[in-house]
Amino acid sequence: MSTGEVLLWVIFPYVAATTFFVGHYWRYRTDQFAWTSRSTQLLDRRVLGWASPAFHYGALAAIGGHVIGLCIPPSVTASVGISESFYRWFAGIAGGIAGLVTLVGFLGLVYRRARSPRVRLTTTRMDMLTYLLLTVLIVLGCWMTFGHTLFTSSPYNYRDTIAVWWRSLFYLNPDVKAATGAPLVYQLHAIIAWGFWAAFPFSRLVHAWSIPLQYIGRPYILYRRRYAAR
Repeated sequence: MSTGEVLLWVIFPYVAATTFFVGHYWRYRTDQFAWTSRSTQLLDRRVLGWASPAFHYGALAAIGGHVIGLCIPPSVTASVGISESFYRWFAGIAGGIAGLVTLVGFLGLVYRRARSPRVRLTTTRMDMLTYLLLTVLIVLGCWMTFGHTLFTSSPYNYRDTIAVWWRSLFYLNPDVKAATGAPLVYQLHAIIAWGFWAAFPFSRLVHAWSIPLQYIGRPYILYRRRYAAR
């Protein structure tokens, strides 16, 4: 392995993962008042009404597909009767839809932020960095799905390369050859993704963890009249 390969495929993922977890801890302990999406809904809600749900639901579906594809080896899906051809078509179509929905929603959010002067003033440098990384990730993801999985005569199976490298990171024995054997677009997608996760704790995206689960079990709110009805 060359020094560059070690830096990209061994050191950088672990540094990014450490930054992700330590950064969240530091942010929560020192900057809880800014642990928010800094919502701009009151400033302009016309585009936000459709762009935000499209981006969030599309991104959740895309993340779910990534988790399944990267974490579950082909041997497991084959053992339950799912052929590689069926998996490729199902994952490709589902991932393509999720990617397009995410892309449309994200473009709507970026357009809104660029078009509205009031919304634009609330945009920080970290927001610009995360938006840039997201743009590249989404575009590369759509390119891989449509150009390397669906509309091609020789579909590429990333579960034999990038997914193997991904799982090897958790074994503390990174399989660099598995990563470098993938096409360049897959390598770029993987490396930029680690950069995105490293920046995540310092952006407004931390609001994703602020799910009000306590609302599920809280008692009902009772409203009573202040004065007796006449």
